Amino acid sequence: MIRVCALREDDVLLYDLSLKETKLKNIKWYWVDFVNPTPEEAILLNSFFQFHPLSIEDTLDELIQRPKIDFYDNYIFLVLHAIHQESLAQYEVDVFVGERFIVTYQQKTVRNLNNLWDRIRKEESFTQGPFYILHAVIDTLVDDYFPPVYQIEDRLNSIEDNSENETIHVMIEKLFDIRADLAKLRRTVNPMSDLLYRINHSERLNHLKEHRLYFQDVYDHLLKLVEMLDSYRDFSSDIRDSYLSVNSNTMNSIMMTLTVITTIFMPLSFIAGVYGMNFEHMPELHWEFGYFMVLGLMALVAMLMFYYFRAKGWFRLGRVRERKKRKINIR
Repeated sequence: MIRVCALREDDVLLYDLSLKETKLKNIKWYWVDFVNPTPEEAILLNSFFQFHPLSIEDTLDELIQRPKIDFYDNYIFLVLHAIHQESLAQYEVDVFVGERFIVTYQQKTVRNLNNLWDRIRKEESFTQGPFYILHAVIDTLVDDYFPPVYQIEDRLNSIEDNSENETIHVMIEKLFDIRADLAKLRRTVNPMSDLLYRINHSERLNHLKEHRLYFQDVYDHLLKLVEMLDSYRDFSSDIRDSYLSVNSNTMNSIMMTLTVITTIFMPLSFIAGVYGMNFEHMPELHWEFGYFMVLGLMALVAMLMFYYFRAKGWFRLGRVRERKKRKINIR
């Protein structure tokens, strides 16, 4: 689908024009939006607009390009990134901007750009020109980055509180899912931040002098997003280390308990093994109360070893670990 709007010299916005009508003398500038275009429509980038083959190649390439800006004789070519709100997948949006035109190319439909198209009908500020539209497009894409970032913040707070009292293994799985989402967002936000830095500091963009403050505002938003993602990444690392430490302490407590039990039963197994041998001439085998004396000896050895381990503080250490575990609400 191709959508066209244009501004006449009397500052009247026109919609649903044909591409040929954009060449009329009374047209100050125009915006052509390719939305999920067909191969026949994509050919117009060359046949009608006559853009440079390299920029057309980047536009039509199925591989997602890194956000960038290229300068050509009579226009500027930009690669921008949009994201899916749920999967955080990257969508490429290509933009061709000249003094009298702006052409946007959406390989997949971007919801917010459709909303932007509808906003033009209501706001008079969009009559300022192609570079103002360019700012609106970039600003719209960047605003769409914030909801997933805020959702990650809520998910991290939920994991820290663990109000549902989930097990440590479930919490760690959720934490690693969040870190994977953070990595996806960083791969989108950081290159876009670099692109806006180039736009704001490039000496070749004299057209942007009137709109420099607008692009600087978008750059500030991206810097905020970068800082938020970095802080969430550090926060998730702290939570991960805490959970792994608690899990390690829990495993140590379990191993300590098993070690105590095994150590107590070692001499008991030795005594039972000695008196379980089938030699004929063994002392104490024919005692009338030998069986009960051996059981008493085994009970005495077990109690002595139990109190010895208790005096060494092994059981007290286990209780400290258990209190730590309950303190962060891990079952």
